[in-house]
Amino acid sequence: MSLYYDAVSVLTAPNSTGGSFKSRLYSSRNLKANPAQVYALITEAAKWDVLLKEVIDQAGILKLEPKLTPLLALLLVHDHLLSKNGIAAPTSHPLRQAVERHKIRLKGEFTKARVRRSCANIPDLKDAVRREKLALGAGASTGSVYPRWVRINNVRTTMEEQMRSTFAEFEVVDSLADLVVGGDDKVKRMRIDPHIPDLIAVAPGVEFSSTTAYKKGEIILQDKASCFPAYLLLGEEWEGGDLIDGCAAPGNKTTHMASLLSKARSGANFDPNKRKAPSHIISMDASAVRAKTLKKMVSTAGADDIVTVLQGQDFLALDPHDPQFENVTGLLLDPSCSGSGIIGRDDVPQLTLPAPGKQTASQGIKRKRNEPSNSPSTPSSTQTQTKTKTTDQQPSSTSENDTPTEGITQDRLTKLSNLQFHIVSHALSFPAARKISYSTCSIHLTENEAVVRRILDSDVARKRRWRVMRRDEQPVGLRGWDARGVDREEADIPGAEGHESVDLTEEELGGCLRCWPGDEEGTGGFFVVGFVREGEDEDYDASEGGKMDKGGEEEKKSEKNVAEKEEEEEDDEEWEGFSD
Repeated sequence: MSLYYDAVSVLTAPNSTGGSFKSRLYSSRNLKANPAQVYALITEAAKWDVLLKEVIDQAGILKLEPKLTPLLALLLVHDHLLSKNGIAAPTSHPLRQAVERHKIRLKGEFTKARVRRSCANIPDLKDAVRREKLALGAGASTGSVYPRWVRINNVRTTMEEQMRSTFAEFEVVDSLADLVVGGDDKVKRMRIDPHIPDLIAVAPGVEFSSTTAYKKGEIILQDKASCFPAYLLLGEEWEGGDLIDGCAAPGNKTTHMASLLSKARSGANFDPNKRKAPSHIISMDASAVRAKTLKKMVSTAGADDIVTVLQGQDFLALDPHDPQFENVTGLLLDPSCSGSGIIGRDDVPQLTLPAPGKQTASQGIKRKRNEPSNSPSTPSSTQTQTKTKTTDQQPSSTSENDTPTEGITQDRLTKLSNLQFHIVSHALSFPAARKISYSTCSIHLTENEAVVRRILDSDVARKRRWRVMRRDEQPVGLRGWDARGVDREEADIPGAEGHESVDLTEEELGGCLRCWPGDEEGTGGFFVVGFVREGEDEDYDASEGGKMDKGGEEEKKSEKNVAEKEEEEEDDEEWEGFSD
């Protein structure tokens, strides 16, 4: 029974560390069962939880078996009904017997549940339950649908080719809500994104890991919001010059830039005579471990000829006047941030549980002191939304350079914003630079508009004539994006008092793009802004622009330590493909 006790422990224990659910589980020293079996049990049970709840409630076994908690019952009944080998415990074990005493009733309710859904077999039933969960959990009543985003990689293919192959059986719909509700439930649906070229939304849970396009790197799973920086920087057709991705791992934004360059080169309007040499991307990450993943993603995307990866290179250590950067005209910067905008950063599944029976405090499994219980008064026992990792099991695209949100304070945000300011200021010093995109997966003004204000007030920005890219200068697709910068934020984190505000003009706020979790756009929280340089420099010594004061150096070292700690938690797993 250690498998089930361990699963309950994992699902109910509070998370105080960063890293994915899978990586934390595999690195745990408290499990008696095989971590792979615990992970499989939890993720598979999460796919069936709404049906298992229905079966257990209808069978009424929790009222008859006081030793069973709702969570234990769901896990045990899952294996009893759906596992090839049944419950992984001796036949004499009391909890196995507590379930199998009711096997006729459970099987009968399971059959009734299948018939109610008009499903002839288990695969059809599983698909029906998946659609049911999507309709319940996708927020149809609130408009909050979080689809799976698929980006076409123009280095290897085109949108037209993918429409004829990978998406040939998909029906085009007009809204994200239409992906999960209405129409023929057996029809796959897709929505062509109106803001980012070559981006497609499909229903959450649609799998691509077995498709030829995915294996060949022709399609890349990447959240819509994280597609903003590269598109904002390059637009429909890059003006020319080399590019730098300064905080690049795991590589979604780098490969997106490569895709945009490839599409521009193959476009009907491309004139090679207007450029001295093809644009090249120089991509790097301060973490040598993350940089290996970056290099692998670049290769899989077919972008080795377009991208040079500087492994373990700290962007702040670059000399802007190094000859290899003399043609760099654009820089993309997505530095470490609080990660406060990430949806489901803690991706431990929250299961829909059956109604508890009458239990005393001493009944059920033994728990460690302070471990949450599954009593009727425990909020977690009635949670209704399951957030599971898809079977692709890939690192999250929005985890690029982010840090855990656990325990975030105003002091922590201030330190992060100082680091972000130093990184962007350093980018402004590159002699040929004309355009920069800066982004975070944070919703906090401190890391976003406040950093913009500091940048505009800096000597390097004023003397080199940097300003915010106006809305009317942005690529066509992004001009229509409604959510823009904010100039005020109420305090909602430890250490903050009152509210924070910034003094930016309406034009400058209009140049800032925001994504908000929970709205109808289907993204997590995100911020991106473009900076453009116009005219010639005033009397300014660019060698001073990237210098960092002592306090900034300490923040940089502290942030590097955070990144190294995250690596131990997240990067010990073998990389399995493009992220989501």
